[in-house]
Amino acid sequence: MSHSEESGMKTHYICQTYIAQKPTHDGQASLKIGKQFQYTTAAEAQNRAEREAQSKDCAGADAYMVSEDPNSGEVGTPTFLVRLGSVPEFDDF
Repeated sequence: MSHSEESGMKTHYICQTYIAQKPTHDGQASLKIGKQFQYTTAAEAQNRAEREAQSKDCAGADAYMVSEDPNSGEVGTPTFLVRLGSVPEFDDF
């Protein structure tokens, strides 16, 4: 049994893509979430992020893991597996 199963925590492996938005009136371009996929392993999430980052419509992609307490619904801070292309700063996440 893994540590996360023993403590009741559930780990989620996520691939999240970003698309560039047109610059606003002040000339600042921004990113918005494009797609989000959930996987059962870190390798699957990372592989998908690498594939998605090569797409012409994708500005960037993250693969990360988060732990969730199913009893409270509380989700921890993400641990990034890979960050590719243009991605938001961690504080913006």
